[in-house]
Amino acid sequence: MQSGNLKPGAWVIYRKQKASQSPGPRAVEVRAASQGETYQYMVDKYWVVEEVMEDQVLLRTRRGKQNTVAKDDPRLRLPNWWERLVYRKRFSAVEEELGDQ
Repeated sequence: MQSGNLKPGAWVIYRKQKASQSPGPRAVEVRAASQGETYQYMVDKYWVVEEVMEDQVLLRTRRGKQNTVAKDDPRLRLPNWWERLVYRKRFSAVEEELGDQ
């Protein structure tokens, strides 16, 4: 990702790795664990840039949590135009959380 495009307030999509016994409907790249009791998978998270640092980006979730990721993390990307349109409510929920604090 081009870090020059990252500015506070920018919408980003982060593909987060998760593990559980029952992946949700948004899970992608689902793989069973070696013993078959759990699954590892990826979920797209719709976050907003709160602060841009030298090598990292501070991101805000819709529930107000903060996550710091490397600027060059391949799982971090800007949404394309149709994702901005389709998922605007998810991004707006994060912006509302930022405005409340």
